[in-house]
Amino acid sequence: MKIKEGFVIRKVAGKYVVVATGQTSREFHGMVKLNETGKIIWEGISDGKTVEEIVDTLAEKFGAQSEDDRVVIMDDVQAMIQEMSDAGFLIEE
Repeated sequence: MKIKEGFVIRKVAGKYVVVATGQTSREFHGMVKLNETGKIIWEGISDGKTVEEIVDTLAEKFGAQSEDDRVVIMDDVQAMIQEMSDAGFLIEE
């Protein structure tokens, strides 16, 4: 999976937002605000990381101590990826 061409992440006034550019901006109006976790997931997908690699990054960042912590992180990552897919931000490779 990868981010559909035409979406970029920017830091605006200390917050992370996703905006559409070029032709995509004609189809998608507005912006999506991301928290730190959302930013890490978005950038991980943009960088071509696997879901497991994104989970590893988040686990390290937030100090996940147990397997239960990793399960929660995995669930959150998968939920965001599903939301991104449903919203049309992702394409399958």
